[in-house]
Amino acid sequence: MQKNFLSIADISRDEILELLEVANTQKKRVTSEILKGKNIALLFEKESLRTKASFETGIHELGGNVSYFSAIESGRLGERESVEDQARSMSRFFDAIVARVSDHVALEKFASASSSPVINALTNRENPCQILADLLTIKERLGRLNDFKMVFLGNGNNIALSLAIASEIMGFEFVLAGPKKYFLPYNQINQTEDIDSALQDADVVYTDIWGNNTDKKEEAEKFTAFLPYQLNRENLDKAKKDAIVLHCLPAHRGNEITSDVMDSTQSAVFDQSENRLAAQKALLIKIFLNLNTETHQNVWQIS
Repeated sequence: MQKNFLSIADISRDEILELLEVANTQKKRVTSEILKGKNIALLFEKESLRTKASFETGIHELGGNVSYFSAIESGRLGERESVEDQARSMSRFFDAIVARVSDHVALEKFASASSSPVINALTNRENPCQILADLLTIKERLGRLNDFKMVFLGNGNNIALSLAIASEIMGFEFVLAGPKKYFLPYNQINQTEDIDSALQDADVVYTDIWGNNTDKKEEAEKFTAFLPYQLNRENLDKAKKDAIVLHCLPAHRGNEITSDVMDSTQSAVFDQSENRLAAQKALLIKIFLNLNTETHQNVWQIS
């Protein structure tokens, strides 16, 4: 693996499969000392429940120490000081930095300047840690990670882009169904306004919130535009009878998903949420094992 994990594209198919094997062992809530003596920073500009909880719990279970920084304490990237200066300082204190920030380009600058590994826990472009948990959940439910069809209903956001990239790596079909105005700006992604054709033969149906809007007018416009793509029983019945339902949470019940679908036997939403912990523990294990290996190799070469 590379030192940094900023995009799902940073790891290969074989590395993903290896990570998920490690994640399976971590499902047993195994404690270890792999991160003993290691200090991990959580640099969070954006509010969080599952991401913060799963990383903090995982780091503790691996024997590491956690320091949490909100935007109130450290400012947003580039706000109080240059992104590069912040990265150089923090990497002197911490062995790794988990960042949940707004600007993906700023995170790339931060990672380039950091001497410690940087993990993307969400930006406006991608959410790769979520995708590892999604793939683990799909493997548990379908028994495979290729040769299936996933349909993402709604907004072309960071989750949708990360899933589209993952589909290319793993070899499954990805379709985004939603209003054209909210398509992702990438021609290579299969996107359509025709929800009926999109959902035909779908094995996995995924959705996410339509957006956090403070503008009431914009919120009303989005609700009208996205309502035909709501993950409700009528739309779910257009997919395969045993299609699984995913949502990265938090959910706005009655907007992008209805309660009868989210709480149904087809839903793997809370398994998906639980799998954040195992997947992220696996990621931390692999990153630090690789760093240790590289360190030994460098010492041997120098000597």
